[in-house]
Amino acid sequence: MEKSATKRFGILTGGGDCPGLNAAIRGICKAAHFKYGMEIMGIEEGYKGLVEGNASLMKPEDFSGIINKGGTILGSSRERPFKDPKKVEAMIENYKKWELDCLITIGGNGTQKRANWLREMGLNVIGLPKTIDNDIFGTDMTFGFHSALDIATDAIDRLHTTAHSHRRALVIEIMGNRAGWLTLYAGIAGGGDVIIIPEIPYDINIIYEHVKHRMDKKGGFSVIAVAEGAMSVEEATLTKKELKKKRLKEGLSAAERISNELNEISELETRHTILGYLQRGGAPSPFDRVLATQCGTAAAELLHNGIYNKMLVLRGNDVISIPIEDVAEKTKLVPKDHLTIQSAKLSGTCFGDEVIF
Repeated sequence: MEKSATKRFGILTGGGDCPGLNAAIRGICKAAHFKYGMEIMGIEEGYKGLVEGNASLMKPEDFSGIINKGGTILGSSRERPFKDPKKVEAMIENYKKWELDCLITIGGNGTQKRANWLREMGLNVIGLPKTIDNDIFGTDMTFGFHSALDIATDAIDRLHTTAHSHRRALVIEIMGNRAGWLTLYAGIAGGGDVIIIPEIPYDINIIYEHVKHRMDKKGGFSVIAVAEGAMSVEEATLTKKELKKKRLKEGLSAAERISNELNEISELETRHTILGYLQRGGAPSPFDRVLATQCGTAAAELLHNGIYNKMLVLRGNDVISIPIEDVAEKTKLVPKDHLTIQSAKLSGTCFGDEVIF
């Protein structure tokens, strides 16, 4: 067994759950324990456990046989400890009390942002990028994305049969927060006729023209994939505060808004479907199991060598580490000139910014 620079580390999963978290935990822990002899403190419910001191030493049986399991064996939470100085003090105290050499944070943008703040306070951290949104800056792909993509694509496939049978326009809402990656990829893979993402504000009249053109054909129907963060051209001119106020007043999801707007200006009788948490559940896809394992074992290598304050990212076919401060508080959005958007438009998909037929 090789001598390691890291003797004991903590590991937590923060934010929303997604497929691949357990595969990442397994990858880190197996390499760290069996190859390097490190001790592992499993911290419960993300930063909440770090604040409240809920953690225990993990044994091999804790991280074996979990690569195919969804969710996270450690539990998660939406804890935002930096709003309370006492909670920040508690996290630092528990880190020292447990005699940790480093804290592994598996999570999305919020989790890595808080990890970087802990770094600024003198703690050692290593981040792993998980989210179905695929919006973490610096990495080509996050684990969790492909699993959610499979689910969303399957849902669009299923909607096609109903839309075709009833000659109807159906709207499906897909997660992604402020980024359109999941909707973009699922919309293309599922053959969506219209794809609406936050990065391209939509004109409802353009969407209507595109859908009507399809509906006027024999046996015509239409499937519209809309991201939860979608906004109209008019809404794109609002400030963040103004848009939030407008959303609270409306009380409608993106799919409901699009469906209602189309029904108001046409005779389409549009219906909507919201996938919601279905996209985050279930077993991880093979791709996510492999990527999470690669990130996990790479994190164990960093721990072994005493290299801290990094995040593991996928670049091409390689998993590399970059400074976590280069990632924190940045969001990877879909560029409007992205190849995927260009190919979709060339194949006849409308994004609500121009009529394509």
